[in-house]
Parts: sequence; C-alpha cells; structure tokens
Amino acid sequence: MSQISTAISTQSFHSPLPPGIRSRRLDNGNGLDMHILEAGFEQPGRECVLLLHGFPELAFTWRKVMLPLAAAGYHVVAPDQRGYGLTEGADLRFDGELSQYHLLNLVRDALGLVFALGHSSVAAVVGHDIGSPVAATCALTRPDIFRAVALMSAPYPGVPHFRFDGRKSAEQAARLHQDLAALNPPRLHYQRYFCTPQANDDMRHCPQGLHDFLRAYFHMKSADWPGSTPAPLASASAAELASMPEYYVMQAGRTMPETVATAMPTPEQVSACAWLPDDELATYARVFAETGFQGGLQWYRAFASAASQAELLLFAGKTINVPSCFIAGEKDWGIYQSPGAFEAMQSRACTDIRSCDLLPGAGHWVQQEQPELVVNKLLGFLAGLR
Repeated sequence: MSQISTAISTQSFHSPLPPGIRSRRLDNGNGLDMHILEAGFEQPGRECVLLLHGFPELAFTWRKVMLPLAAAGYHVVAPDQRGYGLTEGADLRFDGELSQYHLLNLVRDALGLVFALGHSSVAAVVGHDIGSPVAATCALTRPDIFRAVALMSAPYPGVPHFRFDGRKSAEQAARLHQDLAALNPPRLHYQRYFCTPQANDDMRHCPQGLHDFLRAYFHMKSADWPGSTPAPLASASAAELASMPEYYVMQAGRTMPETVATAMPTPEQVSACAWLPDDELATYARVFAETGFQGGLQWYRAFASAASQAELLLFAGKTINVPSCFIAGEKDWGIYQSPGAFEAMQSRACTDIRSCDLLPGAGHWVQQEQPELVVNKLLGFLAGLR
C-alpha cells in the first residue's frame, strides 16, 4: 500500500492548537494508524462525541467546536479519516484498492476508533459534508454504538432500494452527464470531475499555488461569497443542475483550481476573514501539499461504485431510528444539490429527526463560519437525549 509520508509530525502539523486539544495517533483495528484530535480527555468516564470531517478537510476543521463541547462534559474526538491528514495505512493510489473506501468500511474505521478509545458507545456521531453519509451509515447499521446522529451540510436521503431496472437507472445517469455536456457552454458535474485521474494533480500542483487555490475554494463555498444564493431545484435535469454555482457544475474543460479562481477574494477580504485566517488555512495547505487529495477523492469514486451500492442493499428499506438532527448554513448549496434529498431525510430516512436548522451567516463550512451557533445547536440536541 502507498501510505502518506510521516515527514510532518503531529507536533508541527497544525497551527498551534488551543490548550485543551491534543493530537495523537492510535491503531483503530481496521488497518489504520489513526490520527485524532481530542478534548475532554482528562476525565475518564465521559460520553464520547465523534466528529467526522468532509472534503477537503481534516480533523482540524472541528477546532472551534471541540472545547465548548468538552466544557459541557463530553470526550470530543475528531479523526483524520481514511486517506486524509496524518492517518496512515490507506492506499492513496488512484488505481489502488477502492473497496477500502466503501461506506461500510468507513463505518468500520469509526467503530474501531470508538473501541480503541475505550468506549462502548458514543453519545452522538456528527458528520459534515461527505462525512455526513458516513455518520448516517454509522447510525443506520450500529444504532447500539452510535446512539444519535447529527448530519451537517449534506442531507441523507436513505439507503439504496432494490430496483429491477438497474440498466435503465445507469442509462439515465449516463444521459444526464451527456445532457450536461451538451449545454452551451458544456458542463461537468464536480463529482464526476473528482473521479478523473487528473483531478488530484490539477489541485495539488495548481498554477496559483495550493494556498491560493484553497483560499478561493473555501471562499466560494462560504457565506462571504456574494454569488451564493441557494434555493431548491425543481428536478435533477441538466438545466436545473447548471443553475448551481460552477464549483458544483463546472464548465467542461476547466479544472477545479481554474473554476474557483474566478472567485478569489481580494487581500482586504482575506484580512477580514476571521473564520479562516491565513495561519489556519496554512494548516490545510501544508497537509494537502504533503499528502495530495487522492485519498479524499477515492471516497467519491467508491461511493458511486456499483460494488459499494450493492453492499448497502443489505440495508434496503431500513431507516435511521436513533435521534437525529440536521445543521447547515443558510448560504450552503449543498443542501439542495441532490434534489429531493433534503425532503427525503425528513420524511423517510430519519424517523426521529429532532431539528433541522439552517444557520444565518454561514455557507458550506458551517462549523468554522458560525461555531458558536453550531455548538448551541449540538448542545441543545445532546441535552434532549439526556
């Protein structure tokens, strides 16, 4: 297996962490030497809250919410998930073993980490962005361990159902991408781009430099970008999808760095960005310069694979029955990018959904843009469980 370099130590990896958050590694029993950040570890016997990041993020993305959750009495744990950061043991090759990134194996990663930490269960698992379906699948498959779930930014529509028109569904998906390519100008869905062999090199070795690429990427998906005016889509047609910002439905022939460069903030806007100052952004730039993005990109390839979908059919018809909630920024297009998912989560997929909050002043990076509001919502949810 191709593993990440250990040239960056846990001590030098991050911007200085606030006192009370520590960084360490441990064996998760599923092939990973897993790097975690944790708070509230000083007192044994605390219930655990497990925080699962998205793309292109790290455990570091939870830095602003960990201490307040720990102050409320929880052992708060945020891992670098498989293929990310300082976690070692994942195959990072484009043509490597894709099955290790299937949703059920990512659940095994989380389950092994819980046990390695000495817990028999967690008070809640929280997932953001592409970490949201991992958190949801944790709650779906092992409700005895993951006793509640908070989903952030990416709604969970439920598991696949048995269909006997699989060929037709595959043809419909292919036709949608053909319809996007036939638009003027031709368009390409970002997830399809992320599945291409060149996406990692495009982003890791982009002409503007990794720091500026990430600055533009985070800015364009935040509430700071004036072009973010999300609204529900009427359908999953090419014309409807093309109404979303171009970081979701790109102009064909453009790379992701070229796409977000059009929204690069001014130096004045960067200086005013209190939720992600340059020294904190530098942590992301350092680690992705070292590891690349392929580990995270493998998730998109694996989730879309027929083999991963077939594994999930074991749970066809099953719902999430533990207490759940949903939190997102009101300026986050991620809520609507899969038409019908937001509604399906509330009406079918989660049978005990306690709250569904779209927070003002936040886009996609809600726990970084509005950490105090996120903490208040999470603590209110957790208090209701007690």
